[in-house]
Amino acid sequence: MKSFTYERATSPEQAAAIVADRPGAKFLAGGTNLLDLMKLEIETPTHLVDVQDLNLARIDEDTNGGLRIGALVSNTALAADDRVRRDYGVLTRAIVAGASGQLRNKATTAGNLLQRTRCPYFYDTNMPCNKRRPGSGCGALAGYSRQLAVVGSSEQCIATYPGDMAVALRVLDATVETVKAGGKTRSIPIAEFHRLPGDEPQRDNTLEHGELITAVVLPKPIGGRHIYHKVRDRASYAFALVSVAAVIQKDGSGRVAFGGVAHKPWRVEAAEAALHQGSSALTSRVFADARPTEDNKFKIPLAKRTLASVIAQTRA
Repeated sequence: MKSFTYERATSPEQAAAIVADRPGAKFLAGGTNLLDLMKLEIETPTHLVDVQDLNLARIDEDTNGGLRIGALVSNTALAADDRVRRDYGVLTRAIVAGASGQLRNKATTAGNLLQRTRCPYFYDTNMPCNKRRPGSGCGALAGYSRQLAVVGSSEQCIATYPGDMAVALRVLDATVETVKAGGKTRSIPIAEFHRLPGDEPQRDNTLEHGELITAVVLPKPIGGRHIYHKVRDRASYAFALVSVAAVIQKDGSGRVAFGGVAHKPWRVEAAEAALHQGSSALTSRVFADARPTEDNKFKIPLAKRTLASVIAQTRA
């Protein structure tokens, strides 16, 4: 681990100003992903701004009839909240399907959104990776790609977004609230928060340097059956090969988002009109532009079967 300096912020605005003023600075909260990356020298911040003392660990009712989740709410607290379990069950199920209980106790809402890919070429500093070192190439393109993206990828990167929580937030149409240096705030729809790799795979999201997440806002509950189904190589503590977050209404209509298949949670709203026709009709539209490799082409039929299982659960 390379040396760095450290300080604790006393307000969101101060934290944003400090990081914005220092190109090598980063925010630190739970640190469950960042510290691992620092030990491997994949992330090498010169200055860490600790935001754990900020008053951002509450879940409050929002004026829109939904919930406002503070950026520092732990994954454990979020999944266990009675209001979340009752009205946003897909979110609880997605979080619990994620990491171990110990990690969920420490991991935060904002940090979960910001976690980086688990592509093996990103983690191996001896291999080329445009996400880790822009312009070096993508070792996965001609390498082992079983876990990687089948849709939304580019010639620069086929990494996947690894998280579960964000897939549920995508199906719920959540909004991410932020603050910048100078106190300016903005609200980012979750659909616009994570990026596709394009020609800048090193950019995971649309945040500016120094922009701090302060909350995630859930809209008014939409009812329906909430299901999160995750398929992985082992029964627990593994990232998704394919996951499905779904909210399905009694009339068969609903919303569906997929994890483990792209550089961001993957949802195609225009395809959801085909949900009542079954999993094949919807997935054929969702993955119409897929470009799988020989190693991961199995993910597309796996996504179809996983969605079929989800639909069957809603009819049970």
